[in-house]
Amino acid sequence: MKVKKTGLEDEQIKEQLKGHGTAISYPRGQLIFSSGESADRVYFIQEGLVKIYYLAGDGRKITVALRHPGEFFGLAEALCGADRICFAEAVEDVNLLLFKRDDFLKLLTSKPTLAVKVGQILGMRLREAQSIICEIVSWPVAGRLALLLLKLAERTGTTGKKELVEINLRLTHEEIACMIGTSRPTVTTIINTFKQEGAIVVEGREIRAVRPEKLRRWIE
Repeated sequence: MKVKKTGLEDEQIKEQLKGHGTAISYPRGQLIFSSGESADRVYFIQEGLVKIYYLAGDGRKITVALRHPGEFFGLAEALCGADRICFAEAVEDVNLLLFKRDDFLKLLTSKPTLAVKVGQILGMRLREAQSIICEIVSWPVAGRLALLLLKLAERTGTTGKKELVEINLRLTHEEIACMIGTSRPTVTTIINTFKQEGAIVVEGREIRAVRPEKLRRWIE
């Protein structure tokens, strides 16, 4: 049974987009856009997962968002007419709807309900970004990791036996570290702690499932 999602998947949005946009696919690992490019396109994910990241001065990829089926990406820069400041990469094979910026603006003008939805999406993402900043300032690293795993379980997980939620997403320790503002060795140490207390199930170096109730103890 699927756990409840808190994302932006909305059948109404999909209905509004029918007959619009150009279908396009990218294989896993393919760059969709890069920092410095003109933000002349907006994307809607039909299938697959997309990672949004910045490139640090030392070459590290700083992941700032994961976009799931039923979500737009590339919105903010396209709507404000700025160049890209981040990268978008297909985490797995993805099927997208691509909209040229001018066509997308015309679509929003002709469909006020969709325009309101897009405004709500941007508002929710701003609030999410503010929450992440607050979490980094307020919580120790273990708490931040617990929060991230709980969000991933809620977003991509399926319920299993013994209060386990299987996470249908594979992230490296380096990717997790970038998402919560710490180092890879620190993430590895905390994952081992979580594993020992039974808060997570690890196979190899991958987190396969979590026990939400045990993780919540780290943020109480």
